[in-house]
Amino acid sequence: MARSKRAIPEINAGSMADIAFLLLIFFLVTTTMDVDSGISTKLPPWEPEQLENPPPIKQKNLFTVLVNANDQLLVEDEYAEIEDLRDLAKKFLDNNGNGECDYCQGIKSPLSSDSPGKAIVSLQNDRGTSYKTYIAVQNELVAAYNELRNELAQRQYGKNFDELGEEQAKQVQEAYPQKISEAEPLNL
Repeated sequence: MARSKRAIPEINAGSMADIAFLLLIFFLVTTTMDVDSGISTKLPPWEPEQLENPPPIKQKNLFTVLVNANDQLLVEDEYAEIEDLRDLAKKFLDNNGNGECDYCQGIKSPLSSDSPGKAIVSLQNDRGTSYKTYIAVQNELVAAYNELRNELAQRQYGKNFDELGEEQAKQVQEAYPQKISEAEPLNL
């Protein structure tokens, strides 16, 4: 007696590829990706001809901030705290040393910056400076510019700087151009 071979029933897998594809799309659509964000800094466009003949900068128009490995600040050759940096930068930027700035409110010291357009903030960090201090110093310097722009916007237009229209905001930004020069870190 011969035994008949029974066929083993198979599972229909024809739609498995469709289901896998739908699951893949579902996970791609619903998954969020973490994006690392850095410091928002806008670099000027590269112009090689600028390097050949840089304009002369008077030392009195340069606001020097040095940060050492111990997170201590040396501002204009004097020790300072991070909390004082914003006010020191505002006094320097708004000085109006040569009297040509009609919107400046500074003390008009001939030993400090001539005008906001000529003033440059120079920042140099030590290689051992902590990231927290680096960010805090950057924030205070940018906040000094933002406060000066906000004060000018209030005086001229009666609004905060962030409430101005595009043309008015451009005029205020041109009045207080943000010039922060960051030198390569050294061992200070």
